Amino acid sequence: MYKLQIDTLNNQVSSVQRFVDNASIPFDPDNTDYANFKKKVLAGAELQDADGNTMTTEEANAFIGTLS
Repeated sequence: MYKLQIDTLNNQVSSVQRFVDNASIPFDPDNTDYANFKKKVLAGAELQDADGNTMTTEEANAFIGTLS
């Protein structure tokens, strides 16, 4: 399970929290955890928005589609 994290300086989603180990994963295409996050969400892993609301599969997949 993952949760989007907001950067309070610019009020934009800037990373994701992985619940299993509480890791913060930056949106960095060179980061292995980032690549795994995208794969797992597209395969059905739960993604929460920054407020803790579970996104639908369609919402989560659409969000992943906006990432590089």
